[in-house]
Amino acid sequence: MQHSVTVTGGLERRMEITVPGDQVSEAVARRLQQWSRTARIKGFRPGKVPFAVIKSQYGEQAHVEAVQDLMQSSYAQAVDLQKLRPAGGPRIEPIAMAPGGELKYAAVFEVMPEVKLGPLGELSVEKPVASVTDEDVNDMLERMRRQRPVYTAVARAAARDDRVTLDYEGRIDGEVFAGGKGDGLKVILGAGNILAELDAGLVGMSVGETKTVHARFPEDYGAKAVAGKEAVFDMKVTAIEAGSLPALDDDFARAVGLQEGGLEALRAEIRKGMEGELAEAIRRKTRESLLDALYKANPLDLPKVLVDEQVQELQLQMMRRLGIEPKPDMALPAREPYEEPARKRVALGLLIGDVVRSQNFTVDRQRVEQRLTAAVAGSPDPENLRRQYLQSREAMQQIESAALEDQTIDWLLGQVKVTEKPASFAELTGYTQP
Repeated sequence: MQHSVTVTGGLERRMEITVPGDQVSEAVARRLQQWSRTARIKGFRPGKVPFAVIKSQYGEQAHVEAVQDLMQSSYAQAVDLQKLRPAGGPRIEPIAMAPGGELKYAAVFEVMPEVKLGPLGELSVEKPVASVTDEDVNDMLERMRRQRPVYTAVARAAARDDRVTLDYEGRIDGEVFAGGKGDGLKVILGAGNILAELDAGLVGMSVGETKTVHARFPEDYGAKAVAGKEAVFDMKVTAIEAGSLPALDDDFARAVGLQEGGLEALRAEIRKGMEGELAEAIRRKTRESLLDALYKANPLDLPKVLVDEQVQELQLQMMRRLGIEPKPDMALPAREPYEEPARKRVALGLLIGDVVRSQNFTVDRQRVEQRLTAAVAGSPDPENLRRQYLQSREAMQQIESAALEDQTIDWLLGQVKVTEKPASFAELTGYTQP
C-alpha cells in the first residue's frame, strides 16, 4: 500500500491511497472461494460449482465488496501510520477502481486540532456569594400561600380572581360538539384557563344567572375538531367564591404535607431546600464563568464536521422542547442561532478532554455514586430506577462522563483566579417577589 497526505486548508487533509492490483485480485479470489462453498446454482451441488462459474456469476459483486473492505482497512492503516486523528469519517473520491487493476482513491477528511491550554493562572472567574435570608424564606412561604388559596362563597356578582362554578352547553352550527357540555365546571376568572370570550362573559354574572356568549376557538387549539371554529355557549352560574390566602400556622404546615413540627419545622424545611437550590445555582454560575473564560482564552480551529453535528443536535433539542418529534424529512430550524453555541460546545469538549488526558484523570466512583443518587432522587421508586441505570451501559456512561467533568471543573477552579461577587438568592435562582 502506498499513500500520501496533502494539507488542503485548515484542518482538512487529502490522503491518496494506492492498493496494488495483486492484493485486490487476492481479496476478490478469497471472497469468491468462500462463496463457492455455499453457493446454490442450478445444475450443481453445493460446494461442487466450478470456480469459473462462481466467478462469472459473482465476480462483479465480489469485486465491489472487496474494494469496500480494502478501502476501510487501507484507510485505517494509513491514518495510523501518519499518526492522524480524524474528526469524522472521510469523503471518498474514486481514482482507479476497475476490476483487474490497482485500487486508487482519495480520502478527504478533517483532523482534530492541536489543543494547548494557555496559563490557567491568568484566567479570572467570578463566583457569586449569597445566603438564604429570613426574608427569602418569608417570600417562599408567601408564594406557597398564593398557590393554595381558600375559597369562600360570596353573595355578589363575579369578579376577576373569583372561582366561578358553572353549567354550560356549547354548539357549533347548532350541534353540541364533543366535550361541549358539562355541569359543575370550576374556573378562576382571569387565569386564562377558558376561552377569553367566556372568561369576559362570566365577569359580572350572579348566581343563578344565565348568558349566551359567542366565542371562537384558536386555530392552534388542542382539539382539532373545533380549532378555528365559531361556537355559541349557554352558561349558567351556580356558585361564586372569593379567594383569600390561608393563615400561616401549624394547620398550613400540615396542609402542605409536614405532619410534625408545625410552622417552624416548615420554615426549617423550606430553608434547607432553598440552601440546596442556592448552592447548585452558585456552582452553575461559577461553572459558566469558568467555561466562558476558558473558551475565550483558548481559541481553536474547529472541525466543521463536529460543529455541524452539534448544530443539528441543538436544532433537534429545540424541536423536542416545542413538542415536535423530528422526522427524517422534516425541515430543521434556521442554523444561524445555533452556530456559536455549537462552536462553544465543541471547543469546550476538546479543552476539557485535554485537561482530563494531561492530568490523567480517571472516574471517581464516589462522584459517580453521588451523580447516580441525584439522578434517581425525584423518582417515585428510586431503587428500581437505580437498577435500570446500573443495567444500562449507555446510561452509566453518561453518569460517569458527568462525574468526570465535575472532577475536572473542580480541578480547574483550583488553578484559576476566583473573585467573589455578592449576590442574592433571587438573582441566582430567578425567583421574583411573590
